[in-house]
Formats: sequence, structure tokens, C-alpha cells
Amino acid sequence: MRVSNLFTKTSKTSPSDEVAKNAQLLIRAGFINKEMAGVYSYLPLGKKTLDNIVQIIREEMNRIGGNEISLTALQQKDAWEASGRWSDEVLDVWFKTKLANGTELGLAPTHEEPLTKLMKNFISSYKDLPSYPYQFQIKFRNELRSKSGLMRGREFWMKDLYSFSRDQAEHDAFYEKAAEAYHKVYERLGLGGFTYKTFASGGSFSRYSHEFQTLSDVGEDIIYVHEGKKIAINEEVYTDEVLRDLGVTKDELVERKAVEVGNIFTLGTRFSDVLDLNYTNEKGERQKVFMGSYGIGPSRLMGLIAEHFSDEKGLVWPENIAPAKIYLVSIGQKGSEAAEVLYETLGAKGIEVLYDDRDVRPGEKFADGELMGIPYTLTVSDRLVESGQFELKSRSGDTEARLLTQDELFASISVS
Repeated sequence: MRVSNLFTKTSKTSPSDEVAKNAQLLIRAGFINKEMAGVYSYLPLGKKTLDNIVQIIREEMNRIGGNEISLTALQQKDAWEASGRWSDEVLDVWFKTKLANGTELGLAPTHEEPLTKLMKNFISSYKDLPSYPYQFQIKFRNELRSKSGLMRGREFWMKDLYSFSRDQAEHDAFYEKAAEAYHKVYERLGLGGFTYKTFASGGSFSRYSHEFQTLSDVGEDIIYVHEGKKIAINEEVYTDEVLRDLGVTKDELVERKAVEVGNIFTLGTRFSDVLDLNYTNEKGERQKVFMGSYGIGPSRLMGLIAEHFSDEKGLVWPENIAPAKIYLVSIGQKGSEAAEVLYETLGAKGIEVLYDDRDVRPGEKFADGELMGIPYTLTVSDRLVESGQFELKSRSGDTEARLLTQDELFASISVS
């Protein structure tokens, strides 16, 4: 992609109405645009980054047997009335509207009810189970505290997977597989070292649920971390009874601030009861389907990664989610000619390149590359062309800039 073809632009100043670091950086770098509080549009570089995060999650969900679907955001109220969650007093984040004929509709904040209703068309026998449908979709919640950029929005991306099992034993086995898959997601995103499986309230569904909490100074949650066991306890269930259940003591735990980046729930028969989702077992007996739900917010993760991987110059994306691997800068006439050839060659090798082909000062090009957080800056100048070299610099700053021949450059890029 050529910078001259991007319709977005960088900015030297932070937006005056944003207090969250992730939103300030992402807006300045031209990744997102703020439409209103808690609502953001994804511009080309932001959409590419979000897609890369989504792909990592998709791969791990597919590995545990997930089947990707796409459900409707617009909801009729019948299934939600059956579960009791159409009421604003029970679920207070609804966006609703009423049509001219009096029909009420809502924008889905989650999808347990409609998917349970849908699965009645596909589950009738034990042979139809287990089933693990999931989706990536924009969810809508009327959040009152929309001041954390992408980390708390009214309109946000969610991966929600739902498990449909014959019984609790089958459910429990998948539940542990899903937890392990979540750990793999966070490892691949660079968050694994400070993300903990956290015991939390199961609400009306079960005694406990599990959150995945990433340690962060901007976190809204308080958790108590056990480093040895690599687990944590949410403040909401931090009781002597829970400590006994987990076999830990207070002096083994450290209080930390954290951001919730995922959750997994045992739903049991909460929704299959009210929506009459049954199957016939091997003995011909009618049984209720046993359910679970598993959520990750790709857009929240993007915001959190922007908070964690940044410095005074801008964003510092991990390679596997950056919108490009190389920020190619040309300086001078010979440098521009050589950069054009190099841009095509790198593209042919399948390497994502953002080529700054603009007629602006070199300092502006370098500053934009650093603000955007592209992992490597590759400079081609008249002087370097004459010496048969290229300059490669890592955005993370963990190595000095290197002068490389073309063969050395390709070898370095292919293994880095």
C-alpha cells in the first residue's frame, strides 16, 4: 500500500475530547475516527490491524472445533421475553426502537437467546451434539462510561462462541479446551505474560465464571494475583470461602489493576429450559441441551495493545497484528527509483509494505512511520543506493539500525 493512496492522515496533536491514550494514539495515527462517545469508525490501517487480531482468534477457535457463523444484530423480542432479558430492569444496556406498526426491535448486546432459538432447527438427537458455533460481530450496549477509547464502547466488536453439549461432563471438557485456546490467543497477541485466568462470579448461571484479565494501569478491575499458580481472583468474589475453594491464602496474593479481555461462562440449561432446546439421547429420552458461552473483544484488545505497546513517538505494534511489516521510505531521485523496484519485489514475496512515496521531507516520513507503529522502517536514499545498501531499523528499538545489502535484507526480513 502506498501512503499517497491512503485517504487518512496523521496528526501532531491529540483530539481534545479524548482522555484515553489508546484513542488519542489511534486517532492521531489515522487508524480510527471518532463518531461519538464510545463509537469509532475503522480506517484502512485500523481495519487491517483489527482484521489481523480477528484472524488470530479465528484460528484458535477453529482449532477447538468452532464453526463460524454470522447472526443478525437486529432482534425481535420474543426469545428475549422468554428468557426475561428483554426488560431494561434485567438487562439495562439495550438500544431499542419501535416501528410505526408498534413492533419493538432491539440491537443485540449478546446472542444467547437468538442462537438457542436458531439451534432448535438443527439439534434433535444426541448425534447432533456437541456443536460449537461462533461469530465476529458488532455488539451494541448503552454504556454510560464511554471514556476509555476502544476499551469500553457502545458499539464494539465481539467474538462470541456458544457450546451446545449433551451433559455437563461433555461441557466441562470443552470448557477447559476453550480456556487453553484463550491463553494461546493472548500469547500470540503479546499479552500472555501478564494475562491471568481469573475467578469471577457466575451470576445466575453457575457458582463461578472465568475472566481473562490483563494487568494494566488503565484497568477498571481489581484482581488478586497468585503468581505461582498463574491465576487470579476478581475483587467481586474475593472472600474467605473462595480462597478455601482455590487452596490459596491472602498473603500469597498481590492486588493489581487489570482489564478484562475475555470471559467464559457455564450457562447450563438456563436458556435451553426457557426456549425448549432438547435432544433425544441414546435411550430415546428427552434431555435439555447443556450450554456455555465464551467471549473475546477484538476491538478492546486492539485498544489495550495500543496502550501497552507504545512510547513517546507513537504506537509499537507486534509484527503479527501490525497493518504492515515494513515502512518503506524513499529519499532522493535515485532512492525513489530503487524504492519502487524494492516495493514491488517485497510485495511479490508476500511481505506487507507501507510505502511512503510522498513528496515531503524525510523527517515527516520517519515521524509518521514511528507514529503508526510499523515494526520496521526500511530507508532507500541516494547515498545508500550508491553504496549498494539499505537501512533497516526496528520500531521496538531493541536493535540499532543496520546497513544491509539486498541479499542480507531479504534474508533478514524473511526470518525476523
